[in-house]
Amino acid sequence: MYEQQQQLRLDMRKRHDHSRRSNHIEEDEEKLEIVDLSGMSLEVLPNPHLNLGTICKLDLSNNNLQSIPESLTARLLNVVVLDVHSNQLKSLPNSIGCLSKLKVLNVSGNLLQSLPRTIENCRSLEELNANFNMLSQLPDTIGFELLNLKKLSANSNKLIFLPHSTSHLTNLRVLDARLNCLRSLPEDLENLINLQVLNISQNFQYLATLPYSIGLLISLVELDVSYNKITTLPESIGCLKKLQKLSVEGNPLVSPPMEVFEQGLLMVKEYLCEKMNGSHKNSPKKNSWFGKLGKCSTFSGANRPLDDREGYIMQNYRSIEGLASPRYAGMFSPKRLFSPKSYFSR
Repeated sequence: MYEQQQQLRLDMRKRHDHSRRSNHIEEDEEKLEIVDLSGMSLEVLPNPHLNLGTICKLDLSNNNLQSIPESLTARLLNVVVLDVHSNQLKSLPNSIGCLSKLKVLNVSGNLLQSLPRTIENCRSLEELNANFNMLSQLPDTIGFELLNLKKLSANSNKLIFLPHSTSHLTNLRVLDARLNCLRSLPEDLENLINLQVLNISQNFQYLATLPYSIGLLISLVELDVSYNKITTLPESIGCLKKLQKLSVEGNPLVSPPMEVFEQGLLMVKEYLCEKMNGSHKNSPKKNSWFGKLGKCSTFSGANRPLDDREGYIMQNYRSIEGLASPRYAGMFSPKRLFSPKSYFSR
């Protein structure tokens, strides 16, 4: 055992020396190190002869670690990338909240049942990968604090819902929640104005409906809702002008009918737009995003007189492409969504 530990320390020192020669980064006149301890069959972390405060990237992936000491993470004050994927971790240390410079955290392929609430203190975090764990929920307040998060991956878990605070992740580009047990999505998705990829596929018998606010994701390029229990797509999807890929296979869809899907995405969007504009007289004016948008004159019914306006007519109509420009990027926030009509006619 003693010889094995000595050899481990030697291997670790060699990796450290190599990274020191080739991967140092100058920051505030201090050399920050990249330390790679991946694939060493570690069950516990050795006591390294390193100054943990000089590490900018720590790779502990592909080992057999069951825990990470609180004292270790508390001293990783300059770490930017922490990779612990493919271990046997059942929990993360609460001291992970001390990592104020952390930008990339990969904890995929472990046995995590929850993430520590303190993770919200990692306010520099841009990418969180928690795929292939046993998560039943994410921290309730995760979206209130991680405002720099651009990619959130939590596929292949046991998530029943996404916290409502998720809709506050205004810089989020990618949200991957496939292969979970999602029953629903947050109703107020309109703040995710930078979201480009949304994958909520393979929630199978659990996910049966999508919120109308999904049509306010003005930057959305890819939407995957395949292999769920969805029978009707929200008409609002017809307003997603940047949408290039829509995957719906494996759902018992009634609307739009499959013959429309066979004609391509353009026809699907046209179908949904026509249905929205053609049925708005009979649509409920309460508890509907389009009823609310209609009161703000967001959608157009250009052939009807202004005095007969109900639902989707808008004076001085602007196309959806115009609304999606940087100038109007924040116009669908809650504070502006219900503002006077003058805001839209600048």
